[in-house]
Amino acid sequence: MSNLSINTKYRMLSGYEIPALGYGVYQTPATECAEVVQHALKNGYKHVDSAVAYRNEQPSAEGMKASGIARDELFFTSKIPPKDMNYENSKQHIDNTLKITGFDYVDLYLLHSPYGGKENRIGAWKALVEGVEAGKIRSIGVSNYGVHHLVELETYIKETENSQGKGKGGVISINQVELHPWLARKDIADWCKQRGVLCEAYCPIVRATKNDDPLLAPLVKKYGKTPSQVLIRWSLQMGFIPLPKSVTKSRIEENAQVYDFELSAEDMKTLDIESYEPCAWDPTVSRD
Repeated sequence: MSNLSINTKYRMLSGYEIPALGYGVYQTPATECAEVVQHALKNGYKHVDSAVAYRNEQPSAEGMKASGIARDELFFTSKIPPKDMNYENSKQHIDNTLKITGFDYVDLYLLHSPYGGKENRIGAWKALVEGVEAGKIRSIGVSNYGVHHLVELETYIKETENSQGKGKGGVISINQVELHPWLARKDIADWCKQRGVLCEAYCPIVRATKNDDPLLAPLVKKYGKTPSQVLIRWSLQMGFIPLPKSVTKSRIEENAQVYDFELSAEDMKTLDIESYEPCAWDPTVSRD
């Protein structure tokens, strides 16, 4: 892990690479989004995590274009919204994302949540698979999927491949879930790791609610880093892809300055607390 840098990328099961640090734009107002995305890219980020539900795909793309960085060096993610999880809606969302961003392809398209029931989950996934076949999307995955949701999808993929041929069921490249020391989700992380599915971590800095936590205080002091930097570094060393979000330019910069120190094995152990404290919604436990 000591060779991590802002340019580190991981190869997904799709065969494509994903930058190991992302810039999240959840709740970033559309009016500010282009400017902060551009600022993030100017400071070394190459990966922007948006979603249909965030209503800022268009300004995110605008910020990416304005950065002057070649499109093939940048990485853009969107997501099928939780309320629209079915085949037809998903196909429309994919086309609309391409239309409003002006991109020729989306690097990663996820199902935003497992809500909607099995038939709609599988239908929405089929739309993503067809998006890949049509060259509209490069890699696909899920978000907020618990192990039971992942098993359901894996079973569908295997059955589809058995009946229709290899690759026809699609490839789960990513599961994006809330991940931090207070919610390390060992069950989900292990399931994904065993299969080569990469985990993206949203809320990696726990929405700044743990900045004064006694767990972080000694590490902040020892490494001379902010609580956010310690938490993002933890995420990277866990092999996750953290997606810190901020609209404050100085914090956008700070969150990327995590490559000049390494948490020791002992310090990583102190952050292994087997807690279960979501700071956001938690669709991973839904059963429908």
